[in-house]
Amino acid sequence: MTTSRIGCRPAQAGFSLVEMVVVMGLVGVLSAMAVLQINASRPGLKGDGAMRVVLSQMTAARELAITQRRNVRVTFTAGILVQTIREDAPAATQTTLSSVSMEGGLQFAIIAGLGDTPDNFCNGSVTAVSFPTATGTPPEVKFTPDGTFVNQLGHTLNGTVFVSLPDEPTSARAVTILGATGRVRGYRWDGRAWMAV
Repeated sequence: MTTSRIGCRPAQAGFSLVEMVVVMGLVGVLSAMAVLQINASRPGLKGDGAMRVVLSQMTAARELAITQRRNVRVTFTAGILVQTIREDAPAATQTTLSSVSMEGGLQFAIIAGLGDTPDNFCNGSVTAVSFPTATGTPPEVKFTPDGTFVNQLGHTLNGTVFVSLPDEPTSARAVTILGATGRVRGYRWDGRAWMAV
């Protein structure tokens, strides 16, 4: 004789309400930690982006000066704008080759108390755009056809450009230019000292 079980369901596998609450709690805690970490690293990431803008514009200006056999000026204006300008001969005209601005609130600025990079190109006077022997507003600095970096008189020039968010030390970055070779190097403030990138 067979018996049938009418009205009885077989046991179904699944998660209990307690297990679901525990898993959702863990997901919430991990999500909160991720958001906090992202917010803490955001100024540094913005600083890296601005440093890359300055590095790429300086490197491109040097390469253009060499390949086009012309002086190529680099200007830092309006607190956020990097311009590359070719000096054309013989009419002494100028052609703007590129004009790039930094985004995300970054500007040419130095955070008080951070001091100069290990290259010490500021000669004791640290300013946001520091080219000690260059004059003019903005300072007249350029790459020559042999790749050197010079001031308005043609004298070899070392300098530093500082970028950061206002009052945000973790965003501080610096780009140094060695005049004799035109070498461009980036630095990142790690909270204690300038570290080469």
